[in-house]
Amino acid sequence: MSRLEVVSAGTLTTVQDRGRVGWAHLGVPRAGALDAPAAALANRLVGNPPDAAVLETVLGGLALRNAGPGRWAALTGASTAPTFWWAAGGELRVPVPTYGLRSYVAVAGGIDVDPVLGSRSTDTLAWVGPPRVVDGTSLPLGEPTGAPRPLDVPPARREGALRVLPGPRADWFASLAPLFGSEWVVRPDSDRIGLRLDGPALERVGAGELPSEGMVLGAVQVPPSGRPIVFLADHPPTGGYPVVGVVHPDDLWRCAQVRPGERVRFRGVSTR
Repeated sequence: MSRLEVVSAGTLTTVQDRGRVGWAHLGVPRAGALDAPAAALANRLVGNPPDAAVLETVLGGLALRNAGPGRWAALTGASTAPTFWWAAGGELRVPVPTYGLRSYVAVAGGIDVDPVLGSRSTDTLAWVGPPRVVDGTSLPLGEPTGAPRPLDVPPARREGALRVLPGPRADWFASLAPLFGSEWVVRPDSDRIGLRLDGPALERVGAGELPSEGMVLGAVQVPPSGRPIVFLADHPPTGGYPVVGVVHPDDLWRCAQVRPGERVRFRGVSTR
């Protein structure tokens, strides 16, 4: 079987596909690539189906050796290398990107680890799915099924404030003006579970607590500190803090690519 050998796993490297949808009622997070458009582009470039598994890596440092025959490969996201032929025995090193955070490596045939509950994604909250990729890991590859698309291009990407749809618990706060009128600094403890932000605290109007309720991808939850968390792919299925909005699905990729210390803004919208 064709395989990739991990020479260096970098800061954090995981196997991801489109996620583990439909298991929230059992307490299993969805997981999946945080920058879904970048992962989808990488798969298209090498001729993979949309649900093929790729590698997601943070801030470069990942080094891989092709331990099988030559294959098409692609690198997208924060670091880019459009479709290239990866010769047998060749080594790929993902550089530290000049901007952005997460890069995606797709190889023709996909990363063929065993699926768990219908997905090959690694969930970093409950560690469902394949284990974290570490130095020395050997990753099996599937059989290529399609031709590469070397002329494919990334989709257009928005800049500016993150669009936020209305949430169910805005009435728990005296005002949402600080949410939409402030710049928020990305905290160092942000991860695949949530984008944690620093800025002016949102003031609650009461001292009660909510019973736990279902959480969705992109939910803007406000814990007792008053400083919001944007739930990302590994978010818990339930939570007890009020949700004041939901980041627009087309803007979620940007939450995957902002670095600690960088700033984001929000803009309220009423429809998709």
